[in-house]
Amino acid sequence: MNQKPETIFPSRILGLDVGGKRIGVAVSDPLGITAQPLEVVARDGQGSEWKRFPQIMEEYKPQKIVMGLPKNMNGSEGEQAGIVRLFAKTFSRKFAGIEIVFQDERLSTAASERLLLEAGVRREKRRQKRDVIAAALILQTFLDSRTRK
Repeated sequence: MNQKPETIFPSRILGLDVGGKRIGVAVSDPLGITAQPLEVVARDGQGSEWKRFPQIMEEYKPQKIVMGLPKNMNGSEGEQAGIVRLFAKTFSRKFAGIEIVFQDERLSTAASERLLLEAGVRREKRRQKRDVIAAALILQTFLDSRTRK
């Protein structure tokens, strides 16, 4: 049996926590069970993030992108949700054919901050890691919801 590993295992899934200045990126394991923090991609308002994403897409070849969708506590969408949806539209144009799904991300940033505090991460390091941990939490929530269905 000479199958390539890609045909034996499903592809990975990327999780994104899209913010105005940074995008946290997480990736699933090849079986789609666990999420691991990957990196933070900076946004400078000049489209710098579009230089890094082709490399990430080529390296991990994800089958799906899970983007955190920030909602208000009452479930409505605010201004930041519109920014995420606009980013998703641009992402789908640049990477045609990749499925994008939205995952409610209410409190993911607060949860990532709490995890970093519990781990004893210093304040200046927490700021750097918060977005990537939030991306991993968003992706893990999505992965867990698939196994419950």
